[in-house]
Amino acid sequence: MNIELGKVAGPHGGGAEAMLDVEELLATRLLVQGNSGSGKSHLLRRLIEQSAPYVQQVIIDPEGDFVSLADRFGHVVLDAERGLGELEVIATRVRQHRVSAVLNLESLDVEMQMRAAGTFLNAMFDADREHWFPVLVVVDEAQLFAPAVAGEVSEEARKLSLGAMTNLMCRGRKRGLAGIIATQRLAKLAKNVAAEASNFLMGRTFLDIDMVRAADLLGLERRQAETFRDLSRGQFVALGPALTRRPITVSVGTVETAPRAGTPKLTPLPAEAAAAQRELVLAPVPVDLVRPVEPRVAAPSAPTMHDLLASLAREAPLEAAEAPDDGLTPGEREAQFLAIARAVMAEPGAPFRGEAPLYQDFLVRCRIQRLPATLPLAQFRFLLNLARTGIDSALAETDDWQRVVELARALPDEAQLSFLLIAAAALTGSPCPSDAELALRSGTHSAGRARSRLRHLEKSGHIVLRVDIRGHRAAVLPDLGIETAAGDARAPYGDGSVAAE
Repeated sequence: MNIELGKVAGPHGGGAEAMLDVEELLATRLLVQGNSGSGKSHLLRRLIEQSAPYVQQVIIDPEGDFVSLADRFGHVVLDAERGLGELEVIATRVRQHRVSAVLNLESLDVEMQMRAAGTFLNAMFDADREHWFPVLVVVDEAQLFAPAVAGEVSEEARKLSLGAMTNLMCRGRKRGLAGIIATQRLAKLAKNVAAEASNFLMGRTFLDIDMVRAADLLGLERRQAETFRDLSRGQFVALGPALTRRPITVSVGTVETAPRAGTPKLTPLPAEAAAAQRELVLAPVPVDLVRPVEPRVAAPSAPTMHDLLASLAREAPLEAAEAPDDGLTPGEREAQFLAIARAVMAEPGAPFRGEAPLYQDFLVRCRIQRLPATLPLAQFRFLLNLARTGIDSALAETDDWQRVVELARALPDEAQLSFLLIAAAALTGSPCPSDAELALRSGTHSAGRARSRLRHLEKSGHIVLRVDIRGHRAAVLPDLGIETAAGDARAPYGDGSVAAE
């Protein structure tokens, strides 16, 4: 299915139509680059409008420019001022019901935009296999969500967003996700994200580093990079299997909708006389609007090492200062925390909710039961892993299980649950959990991720995997001297769900 982007520009173009093959685009992805004012957003709008009748679309919109698509093309506008758990559920519904949507992030700061976009894209990526319908995923200002270097945002937010963008561009094709990413600065965009695109539309660019990188992506010589400075607004150099086999210059066509904030236009200044303008500006300010002037205080000098040691010596031990006064022993308190974690995980869809909403749910339940909410996040993650195993209370009270728990505490967070599930199977004489069970219990649909965690456990010596003549897998735990029964690694789990490869 071909759509018209515009006309071929230049003396040899002859006004020919510049076409884009949507089906080929679904398999090869697209990168759009252009400095501010080059017509990049206009190009995205043209592409979205022309392809809207033929394919589902999801737009990650950091500035609210594309919400106007809703009136003309029926896109659902999603306000990002929701909990991350809500965004996960909504993203799953978007894929399930094949709804075109615009995720409007304009009301959030940069870090929350990254968290919201990362959560939404990951939920789309992790959708059930039966919902892997083709979707054009358009990400404007992609350098915000896949930065080349760490900025002023938290490392957690950067990893979440960058991981989601990498999944979209590197592994999204098999799941029906076709990434269209647009950026003002190629130098600010992560290279592993940009390199996965096979189609390119390069607009006006002035900085040398961006011109050289654009020329490298298009396979042009360095001396040809200067041509990007000569492009007019709305002109782009196109190349790729969905566009053209040889570089051509495209003048983008007109659009039916418009952004809420258009291009600034010159407006005549007010005609009032200078004296009248002075009176307007310097009119008395109401007293209640005047901010009190706070005296400037000099910054304190940095403490010396002697001062720091003396301060630490005066402080009370941390354990004594933070010990909650609830009348419970540490063992009783941990048992109650574990019971609450199990209740959280018993909620429908809990395994696939993000860590942040699960933690908030946990804290609320603690307050309801009048337990002090002093549990560190790392300890909460371990409690969640214990709750995800679903073992009964009889097994949980045995000495063997307590030994399993102590060994699991020393493992990395991502490997703990797999170890616990295998140990529980060995203690009960059950078959080794399948890839699907390991994946779905840990809140992912990726069987490959589950196998990767098993390889980590085997490499570290915590388990030894044995495969019999039927291809069934058993796991030995050398530190505990126990072994699971042999089980089919490819068997479905629960209601027949099978994790994706």
